[in-house]
Amino acid sequence: MQYKKHALDMLASSQDSLRLGWLEQLFSSAADPNGQEGVDGGIRLQSAVKLIQSVNPGVSSGKVEQRFKELQRLRERMCGSTLDNGSGVQDLSEPKKPTGRSERVTKQEFNKVFHDFCTRPEIYFLLVQFSSNKEFLDTQDLMRFLEAEQGMAQVSEETSLKLIRSHEPTEEGRQRGYLSLDGFTSYLTSPECHLFDSEHDAVCQDMSQPLSHYYINSSHNTYLIEDQFKGPSDISGYIRALKMGCRCVEVDVWDGPDEEPVVCTGRTLSPPLSLRCVLEAIGKFAFVASDYPLIICIENHSSLLQQRVMWQHLTKILGDMLYTDPPDEGDLYLPSPHALRHRILIKGKKFSNGEDGEVSEEDEGAEMCQKMKAANNAGSEKDILQKGNVSPSNPSHLAPKQFQLLKELSGLVTLCRSVRFTDFKTSSKSQRPWELCSFHETLALRLAGDSPRDFVNHNKRFLSRVYPKPMRIDSSNMNPQDLWKCGCQIVSMNFQTAGLMMDLNTAWFRQNGGCGYVLRPDIMRQEVSYFSADTRDTVPGVSPQLLHVKVISGQNLPKPRGSGAKGDVVDPYVYVEIHGIPADCTERRTRTVTQNGDNPIFDESFEFQINLPELAMVRFVVLDDDFIGDEFIGQYTIPVECLQSGYRHVPLQCLTGEELPHAKLFVHVALTNRRGGGKPHKRGLSVRKARKGRDYTALRDLGIRAVDEVFKMAAPLLREATDLRENMQNSVEVFRELCGVSAVANLMQCVLALSSAVSGPEGMPLLLFDLRDDYPTLEPQGPLPDVLRRVVSTYELMVQASRAVMELSDGIYDKILHIQTTAMEFHEKLQNLAAKEGLKGRKVTRALESFSWNITILKGQTDLLTHAKAEVQDNMKQVHDAALTGNLTKESLGVRRVRSQTRRGQDEKPILSASGPSA
Repeated sequence: MQYKKHALDMLASSQDSLRLGWLEQLFSSAADPNGQEGVDGGIRLQSAVKLIQSVNPGVSSGKVEQRFKELQRLRERMCGSTLDNGSGVQDLSEPKKPTGRSERVTKQEFNKVFHDFCTRPEIYFLLVQFSSNKEFLDTQDLMRFLEAEQGMAQVSEETSLKLIRSHEPTEEGRQRGYLSLDGFTSYLTSPECHLFDSEHDAVCQDMSQPLSHYYINSSHNTYLIEDQFKGPSDISGYIRALKMGCRCVEVDVWDGPDEEPVVCTGRTLSPPLSLRCVLEAIGKFAFVASDYPLIICIENHSSLLQQRVMWQHLTKILGDMLYTDPPDEGDLYLPSPHALRHRILIKGKKFSNGEDGEVSEEDEGAEMCQKMKAANNAGSEKDILQKGNVSPSNPSHLAPKQFQLLKELSGLVTLCRSVRFTDFKTSSKSQRPWELCSFHETLALRLAGDSPRDFVNHNKRFLSRVYPKPMRIDSSNMNPQDLWKCGCQIVSMNFQTAGLMMDLNTAWFRQNGGCGYVLRPDIMRQEVSYFSADTRDTVPGVSPQLLHVKVISGQNLPKPRGSGAKGDVVDPYVYVEIHGIPADCTERRTRTVTQNGDNPIFDESFEFQINLPELAMVRFVVLDDDFIGDEFIGQYTIPVECLQSGYRHVPLQCLTGEELPHAKLFVHVALTNRRGGGKPHKRGLSVRKARKGRDYTALRDLGIRAVDEVFKMAAPLLREATDLRENMQNSVEVFRELCGVSAVANLMQCVLALSSAVSGPEGMPLLLFDLRDDYPTLEPQGPLPDVLRRVVSTYELMVQASRAVMELSDGIYDKILHIQTTAMEFHEKLQNLAAKEGLKGRKVTRALESFSWNITILKGQTDLLTHAKAEVQDNMKQVHDAALTGNLTKESLGVRRVRSQTRRGQDEKPILSASGPSA
């Protein structure tokens, strides 16, 4: 069956009493209060247009008015064609216009236009699918949809009735518990069906980890609102950034007139701001969007005299918000964001001799000035890039300058002391947790390419800040994910510059209530773990996910703002992009729908393997295939962790991030487990293939006998764990196929599909579930055809595999955990043990990497066992609830529907703990 005209014709020919009754009420409500209007069946044209727009606000009044006038002209021609000219012959040449009717709309015309502009065929087909061809969803139909498709838990009939009362426009539907097409459309377009999970609108992550374990929303040259060289400075830059949840702002301080320090980019044409005004704005808006700590990066270029004024302003204006407690020399990590709530940290230079003294200057502005001078001499940016290669030994071109630092100002710097980066080896030996390195973008990307694992390990303990290269004079932005994948916490962005990079940054920091802090992936925080920022494969210890995205339709897509395309017509198509680690980055596009921006139907599905979901984002981009000058219509970017499964609407945003009025995409999203242990690859993952074709991730030899002996004990346990998980997941897959549902369907959808296929004589089901046990049994109610016998046997195998996970995983988990704990006892001695084995140089490095790899694999397998157990519990609950919804229970057993309660065992403490030894 096809969408569009076919669906509209089906609905037009149907007698939807709920809709027809509601439209009659709408039509009558527009009658003139004095009774003059509506008597002859007509209402004013503008009244009819407003009624249509009240239901579909995105449609233009011009299009609706044009459609009404087309119907009016047709009515007038038909009326005129039936008039007799007095000679017994119909006069067709000059149809007579009924007086006073040309600007009036009849009930039939109103119903027709409402049908054209307020009926979405793709939603109509969805309703018919779940209502068994009725024109409405009853409470049972709606429960089935909410549970099976929208992933809603603890659904009851009261839940359905509450939703119907909220969205059903007809009084009859609300009273009888029916959700009509218009009510269903209202629900699907409401915030309840937004793609973004509302749980992430509030802080939802653990905020008690060390500060270095979080990504921190950061701005670059916050005072600039245009380009870096001669654009204007404004206090609004700070206010806007802080309102957007920014937790790290930049303040470049120079000597100003009248002994008052100013904020500006040194040696450029940008006008200065008063430091006092900047600090007052920061103090006022620091904690408007977030309670968590704000870092002020001070680049100090002032004389001692004006430094004292700066110190006075800081202490007077920011007062008790300043965090000035000195760090404890014994601390291995920074305090947590929770411990630093409502505190302001000063990032800057510091010395410890207690007197005014010299420190090395950290001068990004001087570097840009040098680049600008080079630009004048070279004549083009291309020449600069060719001639201005960055030296690894001196990445900023400039020898560190010395300047005098006021001791009181130095005393304000506690947890964010700026130090110059030399190399990772030096940092690991001498850098303290409260010391922070700032990396030039070019150097940071080189380190990400040359030493990706070292960069990740460095950022497990220390804060790293990356600032844009000086050649970004136009305030363009680097891709923050290029640095986030290395664990860099503070990636400074030019907030004033819209585009892809700021879309990624803005979307990323929405996932934790917009508080400006996002907890980094576990594998990038653990002291002993193996992760490389340049991975182009599966991540050790992390189970890949399959993301299924179906782009169904678009609504109210506007013409690109800068386009010179014809009229208001657009030819839209959609890109679905995945941004993340290199292994995950990809994109797919739909076909183009010609000349339809109102409700284009795309109806195309894509599948993506996501190897590190915690660091992945999905971006929907809508473009115009017939444009002049501009093709961008809208976009929406969302972290994978924030996706809601099911049928969802995606609110599109314009280039600058504001929401486009009424412009949306309609999509279906599902995220499923990737079964199997990963694909065998030529190098890197050390995957061995078993005789049966199942992949087992192998541990690596270190070349240190005592440690290798411990890890060897884990090999059979890892195979058992993999077999347990995959036997269960494969059995679910076979059962799903027999039920005839899609690859993205869950077990609830499987059982509901089964309920419609097991009807026997007189409508009695041939199969029923016994729900007295945690593992519902499927019992025949008489002789079964072959296909149903296969269903029963397959279901029994699935239950057996599920039981095995629940009964055997504890023992395997404990044994792997014991091996992991035993191996960790060697961690501090690895260097000495390697020396005793005669390992040197690169062999020692490989041994250390192999140890991290093995610990990561062991930790990953225990996590996967934990997840498998949770999956079994969820699967059995889905079977239980679907059996009740589909009326496939043995009523004689006294089983009653208790959806507001959790299934037995769900509230008990999990047998498997997600936390292993401190690794």
